[in-house]
Amino acid sequence: MEIQLCFFISPIILLALYSITLHWVNKLRNLPPSPFPTLPFIGHIYLLKQPFHRSLSEVSRRYGPALFLRLGSRSVLLISSPSLAEECLTRKNDLIFANRPKLLNGRYFGYNYTSLSWSPYGEHWRNLRRISAVELLSAQRMQMLSCIQADETQTLVRKLFHVTREEPDKVLEVKSTIFEFMFNIVTRMITGKRYYGKDVEKKEAKILEEIVSETSKVALETNVVDFLPMMRWFGYKDVEKKLISIHEKRDKFMQNVIEEQRRARSGESEDAAIKSYSKKMKTMVEVLLDLQASEPQYYTDQTIKNLLLVLLQGGSSTSTIALEWAFSLLLDNPQTLKKAQAEIDAHVGYNRLITEADVAELPYLRHIILETLRLHPPASILQPHFSSAECAVGGFRVPAGTILLVNAWEIHHNPKTWADPEKFRPERFEGFDGKRDLGFKFLPFGSGRRACPGENLALTNLGLGLGSLIQCFDWEKVGAIDMREGAGTTTPRLQPLTTICNPRPFILNFLS
Repeated sequence: MEIQLCFFISPIILLALYSITLHWVNKLRNLPPSPFPTLPFIGHIYLLKQPFHRSLSEVSRRYGPALFLRLGSRSVLLISSPSLAEECLTRKNDLIFANRPKLLNGRYFGYNYTSLSWSPYGEHWRNLRRISAVELLSAQRMQMLSCIQADETQTLVRKLFHVTREEPDKVLEVKSTIFEFMFNIVTRMITGKRYYGKDVEKKEAKILEEIVSETSKVALETNVVDFLPMMRWFGYKDVEKKLISIHEKRDKFMQNVIEEQRRARSGESEDAAIKSYSKKMKTMVEVLLDLQASEPQYYTDQTIKNLLLVLLQGGSSTSTIALEWAFSLLLDNPQTLKKAQAEIDAHVGYNRLITEADVAELPYLRHIILETLRLHPPASILQPHFSSAECAVGGFRVPAGTILLVNAWEIHHNPKTWADPEKFRPERFEGFDGKRDLGFKFLPFGSGRRACPGENLALTNLGLGLGSLIQCFDWEKVGAIDMREGAGTTTPRLQPLTTICNPRPFILNFLS
């Protein structure tokens, strides 16, 4: 009996000694506070549950805005305050945290850490960023391609008009419609063709849907293996095979896009949409192929593919999530919806559809979008950064090789930063001349050197999508709206939004 008791107690004593020793060693090394206990092998993973941003928020509110966590085999600095986020992403530590950790997504989806999202900071990354900012996403290029946004906005309104006219008071699931709108804008800018809609071949769209679905399914498994490599031998041995399979599909799809553009440039393409589009303006693929012609050794097909895949994914999925949340909040706050509709009516009138130029002149609409991004940032935890050298944050020592996680959701929801943070109140943004006036208390697109390069495109698309649907339809909610968040690296709604909409009488003025 005594021997059995010893075997039972010994592991507990060893575990306690391990945790206590590690706790005091961290203090002596002046590391940021660390939750107690730190367990062998798993570290602080026991503290996490879905959705991760909420569980990390609870930990931060208990232990402080700068925490040193051990998530399996990785050391992590968790930041949850505007001042500390600013200290990490700009000022003295911006260069140190300008890198990315080597995670499986970066190896396979980032072409072995060479893409814009996953490349380490250096000349290659700076060049990719310059191409994105100057050649693909500059204000001049966005103005040249604005006709696409206008055309897709009208297509969106027309589609809903016909659906609701044929079946009045039909309950609609809006996410698929919003996704098609966002996706077609981005794909037309990139390739010159749309993948959803009437008279559009569905084969390529189905391939993309399969890629998105498979990526979402493998996301959690990927995170497990990234932080607990030993799990490769305990139920997660096929993770890398799945990632390779998805990567091959992504790569093949984008290679086909490039080859189709090459055929169009030589007059051999059979795709009427691409041939018609190429006569009017250059697609993003064409811009990159021009650069390839002048510098073929640098602008390889792989470089072009990884640039365009970043734009394709970032420009459609996260914007879809944000727009669905915006509608959820408006349906749950009908007085705000009516106020936004009145603003659009007064500025735009009843004889034309809202345009990109109008969005800049509709402050309340912009405030709704900003408030949506505050309450429900599509990426609640910013894409991880990685320290290239030892540094100091908040007076604490941070070792080289530490992953930096910035919990944007906690910063947006902390009552020390925002008054009544859980309330949907667009008026809180009155008096701010643009998002940047908010500093580091508002981080839906990140900040610093690795901030999202497509921010202006995303805000314009959100303004057009949301503004056109408010302008052209009256909306009703169907029962109570479930505002719970789904799990994953992004934060979509747990349940798709359903609603009833009816066209306003005057939209025939500009749909005829």
